[in-house]
Amino acid sequence: MYKRFFIILLWFCTLNCYSQGIYNEESDGIKQLDSAITRAETENKFVMVQVGGNWCKWCRMLNEFIENDSEIKELINANFVFIHLNYSPKNKNTESMVRLGNPQRFGFPVIVILDGKGQRIHTQNTAYLEKDNGYDRKKVLDMLKQWTPSALK
Repeated sequence: MYKRFFIILLWFCTLNCYSQGIYNEESDGIKQLDSAITRAETENKFVMVQVGGNWCKWCRMLNEFIENDSEIKELINANFVFIHLNYSPKNKNTESMVRLGNPQRFGFPVIVILDGKGQRIHTQNTAYLEKDNGYDRKKVLDMLKQWTPSALK
């Protein structure tokens, strides 16, 4: 009886985690991009797009890595409008992928940096930011610092 209860509880928690995911599977990627670009231009920032999905373990790990590192999070908040753009079997956001230069070819997650006008200036295969079973803090910080608005002036 306890075993069955535990399995049901685990299933419910897993389902709830995915429904509360970081990627909105229903979102219109073009509207997301347009909104982020407008905000970035107003705030003199760039746009950082993390493309992936709630189905992707490494996508969730990267988000958690960013959220749990105050220096990385502050660097992103100071320089970028940060969005999560969904790519999943249910919603591939095809038009957005074309606009971003088809970054899905690098696997997931993939980071795309746009300038304040919406021009793609960098696509980052995040496999190069990994270390062991996670992400390398120095590599992530170095990559982000190289693509800030002040770095490109």
